[in-house]
Amino acid sequence: MSRAVRFHEYGGPEVLRLEEVAVGEPGPGEVRIAVEAIGVNRAEVLFRSGHYIEAARSLPAGLGAEAAGVVEAVGPGVGGFEPGRPVSVVPAFSMNDYPLYAERAIVPAAAVLHRPEGLDAVEAAAVWMPYVTAYGALVEVGGMRAGDTVVLTAASSSVGLAAIQVARRVGARPIATTRTPAKKQALIEAGAEEVVVTGEESVSERVLGLTGGRGAELVFDAVAGPGVLDLARAVAPGGTLFLYGAVSGEVTPYPGFDLGMPALNIRTYTMHETTRDPARLRRAEAFVTSGLAAGAFRPVVDRTFELERVADAHRYMEAGEQIGKIVLTVGR
Repeated sequence: MSRAVRFHEYGGPEVLRLEEVAVGEPGPGEVRIAVEAIGVNRAEVLFRSGHYIEAARSLPAGLGAEAAGVVEAVGPGVGGFEPGRPVSVVPAFSMNDYPLYAERAIVPAAAVLHRPEGLDAVEAAAVWMPYVTAYGALVEVGGMRAGDTVVLTAASSSVGLAAIQVARRVGARPIATTRTPAKKQALIEAGAEEVVVTGEESVSERVLGLTGGRGAELVFDAVAGPGVLDLARAVAPGGTLFLYGAVSGEVTPYPGFDLGMPALNIRTYTMHETTRDPARLRRAEAFVTSGLAAGAFRPVVDRTFELERVADAHRYMEAGEQIGKIVLTVGR
């Protein structure tokens, strides 16, 4: 048995309950882990409220897709993850199949990575989702190179901060955006070359001014909504605007174009493009591990909550005041 977080109906953080559930033994291609820390992501907030890209298959439902812990047992056909091994779990599966907000959990071995040297459980639960998301879009798909300019919205999020570091790692120029001046200095200290305060200035005008009128080779947008129109005007000819989130909660208009505009690529991105592709995930793991070993990557944890306070963690996520990752810790 294990304590696990479940919800019996869609709603706010108050619907989350900590309950005893059976865990069982791992099957073929599966690993059971003793969970030590859990990364909290906006996906879980959306899943719990019924607004995620997939619905709960049945209720009550569990949630969570990112964690760090220690291997307890492995199923048939699994190698390289002997009991006692510290590991992390990356989001590479449906929360309907393998929920991770729990003291013990079974997960697919394909989503398990060895914990990098020097990271504790909380840091290990704050690394993979942010860095793999940023790497997968900007490097794997976007081909970000030294000298490129990349605009990062929601830059104080865990993914935004990771993207700043990933851009720096390859020699690109990260320009962060934030709604108010409150987080501006923190973003500069985090490595952003420039910060655009969207409540006070136009992103496109500022970016075009900073790039001599050329624009940014890449825009990595977690906000969506009406602001996409201004972001599109900030993209350099042949550049790409990635939409990987919808924090605004507003309808995203398709930018209107005329034949005189520079060529512009717009695409959506989810980290599953990387985590569910073994070759891409292998490259991502090597890239992130190398960055951690070199000291170029430093996971930023804003605040931790004990598993019993999961509702408070979700309320804090929804308030949007964090700088970095929110992590649940599991005591026994």
